[in-house]
Amino acid sequence: MEQVYAGKTKNVFKLDDGNFLLKFKDDVTGTDGVFDPGANTVGLQIAGIGKAGLLMSKYFFEKLNAAGIETHYISADADAVTMTVKPATRYGEGLEVVCRRKADGSFIRRFGTYATKGQDLDYFVEVTLKDDDREDPPITKDALVTLGIMTDAEYEDIKAQTKTLTKFIADEMSKKGMDLYDIKFEFGKSGDKVLLIDEISGGNMRVYKDGVIVKPMDLAANFIG
Repeated sequence: MEQVYAGKTKNVFKLDDGNFLLKFKDDVTGTDGVFDPGANTVGLQIAGIGKAGLLMSKYFFEKLNAAGIETHYISADADAVTMTVKPATRYGEGLEVVCRRKADGSFIRRFGTYATKGQDLDYFVEVTLKDDDREDPPITKDALVTLGIMTDAEYEDIKAQTKTLTKFIADEMSKKGMDLYDIKFEFGKSGDKVLLIDEISGGNMRVYKDGVIVKPMDLAANFIG
């Protein structure tokens, strides 16, 4: 087993069979010790958040696979805090695809003159580069295609998948009396297929209940038993 990547919240290892192993950490993104899923630096550690993120990801990946939505997920090991996944090639140096149901976070910081916190955004999709030095800048479809990062068809596929996935997860949150504001996904190519990769956890979404943001550990508790 060879480590091929050290990420902010996970390390990635290549297995002998060609699949990959994700090892979840107790690190979360944020600023000045405050959790922020939109931040591009590790802001704090939360004991047990790695396992909680793994189990929440397991819950959603298994639900999605059962619904016929293919992902990179194969299996999870709660004791080892690891997830085994299919190989997939990322786009460029990595992209994050954000779907916003309501305005919050960086959307307000960028467009606050035109938007108010909690404003309905009707599944607004935007793509950002994974580039810490440039603070993960947004990138348009035209730029993605012109720079050869993805094709027009791949962009439209990812955009459609993102809206479908977000609605699926928002519906699950609604069953628990919670409101999904925004979520970020990552996608990769496996042959000619575009697959959802990475994780689906409290660390990559904002969820509110009764007007108060739900902390990642509290959010995970609703889905891991």
